[in-house]
Amino acid sequence: MLLNGGREINTDIIAIRMHGRGGQGAVTSAELLASAAINEEKYAQAMPGFGPERRGAPVQAFVRISSHQIRNRAEILEPDIVMVLDPGLLSIINFSSGLKDNGTVIVNVKDKDIIPQSIIDKYKVAYIDAMSIAKSVLGVPIVNTTMLGALIKATRVVDIASLETPLNIRFGKLAEKNFNAMKKAFEETIILEK
Repeated sequence: MLLNGGREINTDIIAIRMHGRGGQGAVTSAELLASAAINEEKYAQAMPGFGPERRGAPVQAFVRISSHQIRNRAEILEPDIVMVLDPGLLSIINFSSGLKDNGTVIVNVKDKDIIPQSIIDKYKVAYIDAMSIAKSVLGVPIVNTTMLGALIKATRVVDIASLETPLNIRFGKLAEKNFNAMKKAFEETIILEK
């Protein structure tokens, strides 16, 4: 803990920013991840980053995880981890804005050549063809739980088993399929160290 004008600042917070499109499940991913962290007796919060979005428009979601109480409720401008659910966003938004120097980027792409070389050179990068996994395991092109598998493989921010209960609560009968998609992505994610 550091003091800032007499107030304590929590320095062990892991800050995660998720970029997706409306309807892809970025907000659900954030909520599931925060629930998993809470299941591990950590402190966590998840927040959507909404403006005048509509289905298909770029959206953001934010997650903070810590071993101490989290007081900051603002959007995350300097994340430790960035996750991009839609490869089309790589060329239209500045997804790495504010990413810390030792940050991690998790991307949904078929081929690593789609990832800007400047990102590969500067950050730890993990990538997975989440769309193919979602279509084959879930039968729908929604990549949120699949991308959580990649995020967990790249960062170990929570244990994959900690997502079982949140998935059951959120998806009911479809929880098992979502957990299987997440596990498959966890197994198949490729990590590029800088």
